[in-house]
Amino acid sequence: MRETSNPVFRSLPKGQGGYAQFGTGAAGYGTQAVHADPYTAQYPDQQQVGVSRPLTIDDVVTRTGITLAVLTAVAAVSYFLIGQNVGLAMPMLVVGMIGGLVLLLVAIFGRKQDNPAIVLSYAAFEGLVVGAFSFVVANFMVSGISAGALISQAVVGTLGVFFGMLVVYKTGAIRVTPKFTRFLVAAGFGAVVLMLVNLVIGLFTDGAGPLRDGGPLAILFSLLMIGLAAFFFLADFDAADQAIRAGAPEKAAWGIALGLTVTLVWLYLEILRLLSYFNSD
Repeated sequence: MRETSNPVFRSLPKGQGGYAQFGTGAAGYGTQAVHADPYTAQYPDQQQVGVSRPLTIDDVVTRTGITLAVLTAVAAVSYFLIGQNVGLAMPMLVVGMIGGLVLLLVAIFGRKQDNPAIVLSYAAFEGLVVGAFSFVVANFMVSGISAGALISQAVVGTLGVFFGMLVVYKTGAIRVTPKFTRFLVAAGFGAVVLMLVNLVIGLFTDGAGPLRDGGPLAILFSLLMIGLAAFFFLADFDAADQAIRAGAPEKAAWGIALGLTVTLVWLYLEILRLLSYFNSD
């Protein structure tokens, strides 16, 4: 049985059974059985109380929509506040990054992905990051394009990649196999290591580092990160599909929403950064 490359989904239930399917036969899933423990082993309270119904695609869509709505609202408010006082940009960015990271680690290692308070709080912190980063990039790092136009392009690009990969998954054009998942895990760790090394270089050279300075290497790196984030969507969709097929409880939709939000924010920031390279002095 393969495991998803997105750590947020690692403890989502796996099994067979199911209520509503994310995509019948999607990504080559076909009639393959999911050989793992039933979801009740992961959610023992489900057996005791028996009040929760199985997860459906509507649950996933609704919880993801709520999570993204919170993120968007906080991002818009933070962007407006920074516009009134530019000095708030760095504090909001730092608070958002640290708060989001802490909550993400709590969700993953504390197995609290299905806790709506944690998921929505994470969305709020990421909203601070998105709002502050968008303001800085769109107002100080580019020229010849308005902030609204740049941000709109990044949003459209993010949604385009998301729905494009959803079509790829639904049609089975790329199969989410164990080998594919291992590749994503390795590539993800490699990307993190490269970004940390670049950060260290930037600290010692008083710059953004070769991977973030807007040069040819930085453009190539951003393109690779965008491509990697796009492939992560396939793993995210597959994890959601497995949870639905397994008949997981409806609260698992919050964990799926969290995982999708992580990938969406990553993709948006990378696309915005890439656009800034092409519109900088």
